[in-house]
Amino acid sequence: MKLTRRSFIGTTAAATLAAPYVHAGGHGRPKVVVIGGGAGGATAARYIAKDSKGEIDVTLVEPSRSYYTCFFSNLYLGGFRSLDSIAHSYGTLASAYGINVVHDWAVGIDRDARTVTLAGGTSLNYDRLILSPGIDFVDGSVPGWDVSTQNAMPHAYKAGSQTELLKAQIEAMPQGGTFAMVAPPNPYRCPPGPYERVSMIAHKLKAENPTAKILIVDPKEKFSKQALFEEGWNTNYAGMIERIGPDFGADKVSVDAGAMTVTIDGNVEKVDVCNVIPAMKAGRICEIAGITEGNWAPVNGHTMQSRIDENIHVLGDASAQGDMPKSGFSANSQAKVAAMAVRGALTGSKVFPAKFSNTCWSLIDTDNGVKVGATYQATDEKIAKVDGFVSQTGEDAALRKATYEESIGWYSGITSDMFG
Repeated sequence: MKLTRRSFIGTTAAATLAAPYVHAGGHGRPKVVVIGGGAGGATAARYIAKDSKGEIDVTLVEPSRSYYTCFFSNLYLGGFRSLDSIAHSYGTLASAYGINVVHDWAVGIDRDARTVTLAGGTSLNYDRLILSPGIDFVDGSVPGWDVSTQNAMPHAYKAGSQTELLKAQIEAMPQGGTFAMVAPPNPYRCPPGPYERVSMIAHKLKAENPTAKILIVDPKEKFSKQALFEEGWNTNYAGMIERIGPDFGADKVSVDAGAMTVTIDGNVEKVDVCNVIPAMKAGRICEIAGITEGNWAPVNGHTMQSRIDENIHVLGDASAQGDMPKSGFSANSQAKVAAMAVRGALTGSKVFPAKFSNTCWSLIDTDNGVKVGATYQATDEKIAKVDGFVSQTGEDAALRKATYEESIGWYSGITSDMFG
């Protein structure tokens, strides 16, 4: 009998995973389908396949053959990385771990039949389903902008061609021109991301277009690592960057992609490049599955199981889980907890208490790295922050360089953890 939502929320992880799961049909290997091949999905698929040693059939559904990480994509904009350096393939997941990698879009989920329908017409059966689709955008959150205008005013918050487009537009700016960013409201993917992006664009413009201006239109009163970024901007890019917050009308903004204007509380600003980062929500497949409440998919932090359907786990940006930020590190951490829970449910393997961690690094200028992070534990209500840390203003150059080099090592480690 299926658990009701009320009874499921009250069920502890131990009770949920007390006995091996009897998979659909009662024969053959249990099947896990993972939708989304980023930091959450790729990691979960790899860990389930690796640690189950062939006991579980794993299929990973991801439309892109090359995955470009959103983390470190800002460094590409700033000239610190090549695009190829943030691109990764799924070949090792297939060849070394036996994962069935399907490059297609998931367009339907039948929760009663436990099937996933793909755009190409294929239907996949599952015993457990893992959704890690990242983000989509909230329609109408920035009046005048929608996906039909993304080539004129790129979001570049899904890395790849949008990132290339934004960089090309920045490089084509006239001398003394204006770059504008419409920053997103909370919650959104990678809280420091827009402000690292401003830093990287400022770094590029300082070298190539030193009289250019950067305008940040921000609906939030404050933002992640604000003191660190503002210190860095004042030191390295004095007079280049202006931020308008909600006190000055940034919560009343619209854009006109044809005229290339940004209107702030009735005042029209003509700009040369406009990076619109709209409000965000869980990737659409979560809505299709019927497991969202509001813009996000609520989960049980002990297992990352949906609070609406216990046969579905939701990872990373798409999940509403509590205190963890929406980041690649968070998704990777949550994926390991979900993979362990899935193996326990399907094979009876031991399940340990969930623990999570996150660190977000940002680059302000050459060898000037800062970070923020925390550790977390699962409670029955949410994933709760245990303790945290953040870089301090006034740190010396050697420490900032070491922080940046630490981020380089982390990137190498997490991408290996994701893709093998």
